[in-house]
Amino acid sequence: MTRPGGTWQNWARTERVRPQLVEYPTTVEAVRRSVRSAAARGRAVKAVGAGHSFTGIAVAPGTLLELTELSGLVSVDRDRGRARLLAGTRLHRIPALLAPYGLAMANLGDIDRQSIAGAVSTGTHGTGLGFGGLATQVVAATLVTADGELLTVDEDHEPELLPAVALGLGALGILVDVTLQCVPAFGLHAEERPEDLDAVLGALDARMRDADHFEFYWFPHTDVALTKTNTRLAADAPTAPLSIVSRVIDDVVVGNGVHQLACSVGRTVPALVPGINRLSARVWGDREFSDASHRVFATSRGVRFREMEYAVPIEHLGSAVRAVRALVDARGWRVEFPIEVRVAAGDDRWLSTAHGRDSGYIAVHRYWRADHRAYFEAVEQIMLDHDGRPHWGKLHTLDAATLRSRYPRFDDFVALRERLDPGRMFRNPYLDRILGA
Repeated sequence: MTRPGGTWQNWARTERVRPQLVEYPTTVEAVRRSVRSAAARGRAVKAVGAGHSFTGIAVAPGTLLELTELSGLVSVDRDRGRARLLAGTRLHRIPALLAPYGLAMANLGDIDRQSIAGAVSTGTHGTGLGFGGLATQVVAATLVTADGELLTVDEDHEPELLPAVALGLGALGILVDVTLQCVPAFGLHAEERPEDLDAVLGALDARMRDADHFEFYWFPHTDVALTKTNTRLAADAPTAPLSIVSRVIDDVVVGNGVHQLACSVGRTVPALVPGINRLSARVWGDREFSDASHRVFATSRGVRFREMEYAVPIEHLGSAVRAVRALVDARGWRVEFPIEVRVAAGDDRWLSTAHGRDSGYIAVHRYWRADHRAYFEAVEQIMLDHDGRPHWGKLHTLDAATLRSRYPRFDDFVALRERLDPGRMFRNPYLDRILGA
């Protein structure tokens, strides 16, 4: 967000910048004017959403476009189940926009504070081997290009570009709207259980493939995996939601309040972290309920943290988790945040972390006031040894030279960037690092 005095910083407090100019366009035409104005002044321009990327992907030293007001539903194609949304629309507002049409997004991640444009552009994903990341739901998109013109990519207009534009890192233009392929509204039955970590890893392939949506959290210094298995239900199936009291106790009091206290205490007295984690593993994640899909997928995250996430080929997932576990034990670190493990189907998006392969995701976190560097760097090496690809919106150290070999369509994307933005209107230091200047 942009604070008084003109300084923008992201949610994780890993990036901040003082832009030369901040604008708040409310229409697509206003975005076009902003881009043309920046071009006339020789100034780079970037759009930002909710600031939930941990990397500098949205940092805007030149003109910063806050797209908060470029929000809402443009149109719905009832027959094909498609919804066109303005770029700044927050994910948590989309369910209410789609509800009158009996539609829902096919899958969601576990945080819903991001804008739709930011989420698809950085490769945000949920879990479930039958489902790709959010960018795979995009069937059409509109960009404002470097000359201020509109580029529409859909079935009738340059459809071959959709796999690049749908997950474009903000490098190809300003994404002003996306059209999502939705599904009929549905519910989810959730089972959250503490289980033995070795047992979960031993049956990981079956657990991933037998469930609609499966994930687990492992608290370092414990032998417990907190598993979450979601089963899809018809929209008219009866549900048993959590009571307001249960949700407040589990998600607000324990999930945020107690965890905030644990992180603060653990930072002051690291020796207490293993005991705190063992306690957390006992009090979290033992419940069963059902509700509308978006209420089950997303959870509240009130504790600020730093995160790195890598995608590895699905067949390497168990080995990579075991290697991280061994690393933490060997180094003697006191890691207060759980490790999150999810899966996604392979897809055709050029810069998707799941491009061409079913993928397992391992996300590591540290409390935002803790020093994450040594931990993240060591985990990153494990991920690279397992043919990993970093999430674009989460911390990593890779550059274009390293990334090129990990993405078969990397050079195609760079060539498209050269075509659409030869003067690098949409550049920033992060994009220069990962794509080349």
